[in-house]
Amino acid sequence: MITPVPRRGRRASVRRGGRATRRLAAAASLLTAAALVAACSGPPRNGAGSPGAFALSKGTPAAKGEIDSFTWAVYAEPPTLDYTVAFDYPQNTILSNVCESLMRWTPELTTEPGLARKASNPDPLTWVYDLRAGVRFHDGKVMTADDVVFSLSRQTDPDNAAAWAQIFQNVASVKKTGPLQVTVKLKKPDSQFPQYMATAAGVVASKAGVEAAGKDYGTSGGLACTGPFELGTWNKGQSIELDRFDGYWGKRAKSGKVLFRFMTDPSARTNAMLSGDADGGYLIPTESYDRLRNSGVGKLWFGEGLSTVNVNITNMHGALGDLRVRKALSLALDRSGFVRAGLGGAGTVTTSLTTRAAWAGASEQTRQAAFGGLPPAAQDIEKAKALIKEAGATGKTLTVATSSIGQDVSLLATAIQAAGTQIGLKINLKTIAPNAFTALFTDPKAREGIDMFPLTYYDSITDPLDLLTNFKTGAYMNFADFSDKGYDALVDQAAAVYEPDQRMKIETEMQKRVAEQLPWIPVAEWPTAVFLNKRITGAPTTISYMYYPWAADVGAAQ
Repeated sequence: MITPVPRRGRRASVRRGGRATRRLAAAASLLTAAALVAACSGPPRNGAGSPGAFALSKGTPAAKGEIDSFTWAVYAEPPTLDYTVAFDYPQNTILSNVCESLMRWTPELTTEPGLARKASNPDPLTWVYDLRAGVRFHDGKVMTADDVVFSLSRQTDPDNAAAWAQIFQNVASVKKTGPLQVTVKLKKPDSQFPQYMATAAGVVASKAGVEAAGKDYGTSGGLACTGPFELGTWNKGQSIELDRFDGYWGKRAKSGKVLFRFMTDPSARTNAMLSGDADGGYLIPTESYDRLRNSGVGKLWFGEGLSTVNVNITNMHGALGDLRVRKALSLALDRSGFVRAGLGGAGTVTTSLTTRAAWAGASEQTRQAAFGGLPPAAQDIEKAKALIKEAGATGKTLTVATSSIGQDVSLLATAIQAAGTQIGLKINLKTIAPNAFTALFTDPKAREGIDMFPLTYYDSITDPLDLLTNFKTGAYMNFADFSDKGYDALVDQAAAVYEPDQRMKIETEMQKRVAEQLPWIPVAEWPTAVFLNKRITGAPTTISYMYYPWAADVGAAQ
């Protein structure tokens, strides 16, 4: 970050589902027709000129009672539920209800104690986690400090190929300092590490349970965790069932079971929610927003997603190596048309790579500094043409990857093609199968011959640095090898500051640099969408469901 779209940093993810890619003429027609649709508003409030398009909610109404079970639609089957490689939507949507972390991300996107009842920072290089007493794993064993040390150490074991290993890059040691206390020593101050302890990076599993499972851990049997649900039956290729864990240390789940059904086709997913075969789902296909909203069988909700839709620049050795060409494409993009058509009217045009909600820890003055002076989002074709001519790039060819993974991907690719064509570039679209689109994040060979691709990035913590660190020299998501030594120094400087507003003042300078240099081209903010039929309620509307045990809150609506 990625269901539907390549998403996100170290845990980049790909959303699945959607319509086939349209030809340029068809896409241009759709974008024009979309101008008749009510414009969008976006986080954290509805914008001017966009009344009623969508409104953000902090959550759905609390459940009024318990239910036997509910069924949830997910767009893909997780390859594994091992927490060390839980980087994508399907894994975390399920895993967040089974495995818990030292800290917890709340539905309000703040951090609170989780399996650790307290986290303290006696000095800049030390984090002490005092654990809750009497917490039981699903196998009945009591959690100890040994389990925490073991669980965090698995994240740094090269044999695990952990998706979260980079979070531990500044960790010098993780040691048991009491029966219910673990102390983490850092090589240097790291403001990001403690925040990530509320994600899958901070999950605690039973040492005995994981070792007993061996290489099968995460793919069969139990997960040896502590959450409100435990892993039940896994019918490969069809579904995963979670059963309520009656020995849970916290509040009892309101549902006895949760059945997650794997439905890769977006139309099938939508139809299942309309028919009642599925009670709800996250990551709603954008083309289904209106059908679900007007169905009368339930309600479509929107919440803060900490997500931005962008154009990822993957090659700066050709025409895109000239900043004027990147600026020209940004100026020529019809962001408003894309939001209306590609995001179903639910989103906000932006020229910021970070969401406004990511700056929640900053003062108002700092937030204004972060977003003040950013380039305008409106099209300026004439200025863009002049930049292309000045750069000597007229007639140059660029290739954009596209896929039928979702209309948000296919329509952004065609919007880029339309923009480039208008200003004198030749833009080719290269269609990639949905199942292969993820490879753009992991395999340099998959990116060969590709100059750009649509990317939706979501933050795992409420901090702009989660995204901004991607442009440091050598960063995982820095596919175009963008390098700015001054920027690298700012990344290190910001990471070392614990006080949020002081840190975000440094991140403000980083925000300005990426807005000027455009290593990615920002397009829109995108909220989280969730559909619930009339039978159930209680699910959070925010992206917190990735790490918060959301299914435990779901119960009877009446």
